Amino acid sequence: MDVASKKKRILLAVTGSIAAYKSAHLVRLLVKNDYEVRVLMTKSAIGFISPVTLSTLSKQEVYSDIQSEEAWNNHVELGLWADYMIIAPATANTMAKMVTGITDNIVMACYLSARCPVAYAPAMDLDMYKHSSTTANMDLLEQRGVKLIPAEYGELASGLIGEGRMAEPEKILEFLNQEFNYQQDLKGLRALVTAGPTYEHIDPVRFIGNHSSGKMGCAIALELVERGALVDLILGPSKLKLAHPSITVHNVTTAVEMYRCARELHPKQDLAVFSAAVADYRPKEIFTEKVKKSVSDLSIELEKTEDIALELGKLKKPGQIHIGFALETNNESSNAKSKLERKHFDMIVLNSLQDKGAGFNHDTNKVSLFFKDNMRRDFELKSKQKVAKDIVDAFIQLKDKI
Repeated sequence: MDVASKKKRILLAVTGSIAAYKSAHLVRLLVKNDYEVRVLMTKSAIGFISPVTLSTLSKQEVYSDIQSEEAWNNHVELGLWADYMIIAPATANTMAKMVTGITDNIVMACYLSARCPVAYAPAMDLDMYKHSSTTANMDLLEQRGVKLIPAEYGELASGLIGEGRMAEPEKILEFLNQEFNYQQDLKGLRALVTAGPTYEHIDPVRFIGNHSSGKMGCAIALELVERGALVDLILGPSKLKLAHPSITVHNVTTAVEMYRCARELHPKQDLAVFSAAVADYRPKEIFTEKVKKSVSDLSIELEKTEDIALELGKLKKPGQIHIGFALETNNESSNAKSKLERKHFDMIVLNSLQDKGAGFNHDTNKVSLFFKDNMRRDFELKSKQKVAKDIVDAFIQLKDKI
């Protein structure tokens, strides 16, 4: 390995799709644009394109057999060697293996060993591409920080017309160029993000909670690390699982657990994003046994939970920036402005349950940003990943002013 080389190193994994023929053009484009390329192939891919072709174009040996002594000794090295791993084409079968961790070929062995960013370019028939199993796997891969190079619309091998064509090599090259040019404007910054709901126990079975999924907070955490930050994510009960080397996940259940964790981590943070939907109240006393339905009337006395953002706002150090969230159903703007001042936020993100496609459990959100100088910015309905980018962009502008 030439550690002095300035070339970006691409590990291209080719799997068993008719679109594998495009990999020859992709390798040629990458080499022409001064990337160093090494190629992996599944046994199925060899049925569509010869390893000799890809070896000739990349000027490197092509690996296809995990059981060979040489390949087995090199799959870890290749996973560490690469600056970026691209799986193109990625079949539905490969995507499922990426989610489950099944390692029965050299591509999966290197994928699980890779410490670099990974992206994949699906290729399959339109019904497979839109199938709920495929879309669920794509959602899980996104949560884990694996980037999608979306399939394109056009004529498919089956003769049908629709989405499922692997992105053209030029598009993949453009994607990589953008990735490497993506500004690491938050490198070295530490950020605390709270996300998801909290559950406040009534008895061993029941709890007080809300419908928060944690998607918005997790999207912000991923955007921050993509920009170079190190993130402590305090995540309430959620189905989401993030696995990223720059994200430390702290799983909690109750408001007091989230508060204690946040209070401990807060002093060493440059940024705190309070996106969790913390329950406002909890039972004053918790039943030690399940309350039976036979009880005719049940009264539960409630007490306020810790206001995490308010309490940590009192402890803000010079230079620390706090971003809050306000999910409202009425008097949205006035309530957001009140929270901005009362909780010592530098910026607050407002979204309303009145807006279709915004709020809990959606993959989209529609937000407005409020700042201390009475400035307001409104955005249209977007994916939560794009909303996270808008929020982080606004934070960077804010940081430069402070």
